[in-house]
Amino acid sequence: MTTLTPDMLVSSIRQSQQNEPDSGILSAVNHGFGRKGLIPLWTGEGPFKTPEFICEAASKALFDGETFYTWQRGLPELREALARYHNQFWPGPFSSERFFITGGGMQAIQVALQLLADKDDEIVIPSPTWPNFPGPMRMMEARPVFVPMLYEGQKWSLDLDRMRDCIGPKTRAICLISPSNPLGWVASREDLIAIRDMAREAGVWILADEVYARFYYGDCGSGPARSPSFMDVCDQDERVIYINTFSKNWAMTGWRVGWLQAPAALGPAIERIIQYNTSGTAAFMQKGALAAIENGEDFVAMQIEMARSCRDKVADALGQLNNVSFENPDGAFYSFFRIEGLSDSLGATLRIIDEANVGLAPGGTFGPGGEGFLRMCYLRDPDSLDEALDRLIGWLRNA
Repeated sequence: MTTLTPDMLVSSIRQSQQNEPDSGILSAVNHGFGRKGLIPLWTGEGPFKTPEFICEAASKALFDGETFYTWQRGLPELREALARYHNQFWPGPFSSERFFITGGGMQAIQVALQLLADKDDEIVIPSPTWPNFPGPMRMMEARPVFVPMLYEGQKWSLDLDRMRDCIGPKTRAICLISPSNPLGWVASREDLIAIRDMAREAGVWILADEVYARFYYGDCGSGPARSPSFMDVCDQDERVIYINTFSKNWAMTGWRVGWLQAPAALGPAIERIIQYNTSGTAAFMQKGALAAIENGEDFVAMQIEMARSCRDKVADALGQLNNVSFENPDGAFYSFFRIEGLSDSLGATLRIIDEANVGLAPGGTFGPGGEGFLRMCYLRDPDSLDEALDRLIGWLRNA
């Protein structure tokens, strides 16, 4: 028998898997993870452990024996709670039949792509963008079509004319993350209406990632404290799929519980995909998510206020530097800042880990338009953030 080398083994897997580049975020994490004294600002999570009342609800369910197979769509009581939650913040009414529980936001993305994308289909997506959207598209042999975001006068904006030009006969969907990861940019109501009208005219779907909707610092008028949404401008039964997660609002990143909101008519198809991928999300974890929805509003409000304060702290610090350019974000909890003359963001990220002991994410990993930038997650304990900024500003002054 011929001895199989590592190269031979890798060459025999699907070409789309071979071609997919490593994540720059993961490269940074792997380079610096576990270093003594390192302050990690590289991934999108805050400093808080999951609140005790959420853990207690999951623990009780676990010890009560809720360890068996459960509804593929999710526990009925959790889906009903999600409908009530949405009725508080978005124009409804919402039915529980629109909500489907997934194994984190990433499975929600995978389900949406499996619903929509065949080989060689195209999905239009503004860039820079979170790489966990275009990566799975390519691995499914669909093609992300990037619409370059405009960065002028330290402001990001969406080129709607360019987006319209990118829609063609192979387009299956328009994907929008708003508030944006990594930019912190937030689509206006006018932007959302324009995208809605493009999608309607072309007969394509909208994939709406509104994970950071509650982390919004703009003017809400007399309405609820959240970002503009496709739910404000779209009918419930048109071609829109919403992707969300419990990870950010309720400090549950490690739990891997998320949800999809979609027209109820898609229910059987979504149920089949969940069945064949994971056979559902553990019931005891869903009981924790239920406690989060029902009793977690004070915790969410506290996190949002901390994020707002930390955002202002980062803007004050970076604003001292002549070689750094950025927009003070209206949403999410990231600062995406450009360093003058930077052409290798991953190399700079690794150097900052080695020389300043601060973990950031390289802008180049976020796609076209991202090179030359670095991303910082600023939702951190204020004292830790102060120390990270002192180290980073010192490094940037000498860079």
